[in-house]
Amino acid sequence: MEKQERTWEKQLGNYPRKERGGYERSDKVASRLRSPRMSPQVSEKAVDGGWGWVIVVASFMGQFLAYGSPQSVGVLYPEWLRTFQEGKGLTAWVGSLVSGVGLIASPICSACVVNFGARPVTIFSGVMVAGGLMLSAFAPNVQFLIFSYGVVVGLGCGLVYAATVTITCQYFDKRRGLALGIVTTGTSVGGFLYATTQNELIELFGLEGCLLIIGAFSLNLMACAGPMRPLHPPGYYLKQRAASAAVAAKDPIVVEIKDPLAAGGDKGGSALARMGKRKWRACARYLRTTGEFLQDRVFAALCVSLFLFSLGAFPPVLFMEDVALSEGLIDGVSVVPLVSIVAITTGLGKLVLGTMADVRWINSTYLYALTEVGTGLALLIVPVSKTYVALQVLSGVVGFFSGNWSITPYVTTEIVGIEELTQAYGILMFFGGFGILLGPPVMGWFYDWTQSYDIAFYFSGCCVILGGVCLFVSALPCWERKTREKPRLEIQYTSNCDKVASVA
Repeated sequence: MEKQERTWEKQLGNYPRKERGGYERSDKVASRLRSPRMSPQVSEKAVDGGWGWVIVVASFMGQFLAYGSPQSVGVLYPEWLRTFQEGKGLTAWVGSLVSGVGLIASPICSACVVNFGARPVTIFSGVMVAGGLMLSAFAPNVQFLIFSYGVVVGLGCGLVYAATVTITCQYFDKRRGLALGIVTTGTSVGGFLYATTQNELIELFGLEGCLLIIGAFSLNLMACAGPMRPLHPPGYYLKQRAASAAVAAKDPIVVEIKDPLAAGGDKGGSALARMGKRKWRACARYLRTTGEFLQDRVFAALCVSLFLFSLGAFPPVLFMEDVALSEGLIDGVSVVPLVSIVAITTGLGKLVLGTMADVRWINSTYLYALTEVGTGLALLIVPVSKTYVALQVLSGVVGFFSGNWSITPYVTTEIVGIEELTQAYGILMFFGGFGILLGPPVMGWFYDWTQSYDIAFYFSGCCVILGGVCLFVSALPCWERKTREKPRLEIQYTSNCDKVASVA
């Protein structure tokens, strides 16, 4: 730890004083929206190997343990329908929340990683995931299950995802696509193995016993946090070191960094008011930066595209097994459930697509849009498929193209740069979370209304295709050419990207 602190002290010497204190930026965020390259300091730290591969293994296991049960929730869904005798629309909220809540809370989860580091966040998430699963074993109704499994486990998964993706991106540059592909494959492998495992545990110990065993196994998440050695000092550490240095130097800025209630001569009310004012300024800066991100055409299109993709592509993971049961194509859950097929092909897609994203001549944004169109076409074919083999094939296709989650951080980095990945990715996952949150209940309501999944899958396929087309069109180079041909009069174009971005 002392060696790590000395390393951080050397790094801090390269930063402006106010940036070390954590209360002022030294450059414009908007300028980095146009520059996807990493800064020299970050490039030196992203070693593309060595301990980075240990980080990859630990992050893989973290996502495996956290997302194994949520990714195979389609196996639990029929059991909950039989146990609680509620409508499919209401019961579907459990599966949608467990994946959607974590993504909606991504800005908060990302802030936790920035301030406290990946290691403590992962430890805390292990407690949440395990506790939520065990608590779900005693759920008396669907409403309680929505809280225990959907909200608690969902937030824990969101923390794990933010921590593992952030620390992996810090350790890799040239091989970032491959590293992210391996890490995010953990969710797919977990979904594949957990689907069969949960099915067997339900047969042996019932639904309650299954959730208790899976919850106990998820406690191993805390062990995965051990190897997550941070490259960058977290924000909380920076503030504490700045405060200690100010005390040693008798620097009056210490009054701003320390707890204002501890400052002598101040009344509690005024101190709280000043503290609230500083918090509000920090919140305002965050909102202003978010607005700058959304002003970027490609990033805004990526947000809309991910929302539509999540809205349409996630529900099949939850409903595909019930589609086969409702159509009478199979009697009971098969030995290898459709959920498992989706999970294993998603893992394969993550590896293949992650490797393709590292190829220089492949545009990662176009690749992402292509996977969305392929997913949408497969979903449109599901209603006309009347055999279980056809559903297995389509599940594999949907799963493979859904592996584009592995290149989502890659595409985000190409747009905003590695320095702003954490905040930008949190914003992006916020949109994706809303799509996942709404998708399954909407499909469940379609079924309750028509007693058929046909309209639901047509709706899902159209949403996903629309998202892919929007992203592809927004990334076309003709937009940049039109901007150069018809410059705005109020902008004075120069070769300095910082000035152009700040004026725009």
